[in-house]
Amino acid sequence: MENNNKIKILKKLQIGYLENMIKKKITHKYKAVACHADGIRFDSKLERSYYIHLKNIQKSGEVIFFLRQVPFDLGGKVKFFCDFQVFYENGDIEFIDIKGFDTPLGIAKRKILEDIYPIKIKIVKRNEIF
Repeated sequence: MENNNKIKILKKLQIGYLENMIKKKITHKYKAVACHADGIRFDSKLERSYYIHLKNIQKSGEVIFFLRQVPFDLGGKVKFFCDFQVFYENGDIEFIDIKGFDTPLGIAKRKILEDIYPIKIKIVKRNEIF
């Protein structure tokens, strides 16, 4: 029952966010610039930079492989896409979300995700060096 209430709140946040975007006529949230690397489209330069970082540490052998845009079902037709799932040589698995700016909607989705699944999402922000 508690998850149903969280999903209702999440849907209201999504609708409010979309309405706000239409009113402001912003083409991309927080002026992020879409870009490409290796023929892959990224939502921001920061996400592309982290992808390149992962490719470099994959070459060193520290990372075995990684996945992009990993989907999680939050119920009620709501999904969360984690930017990267990283599989390390030592057996560790890490879920990473890249954020230039964290929104209330993103925070709410991560909270619900972490309540449903036994994982923790690591946030990488613009000002962090990787």
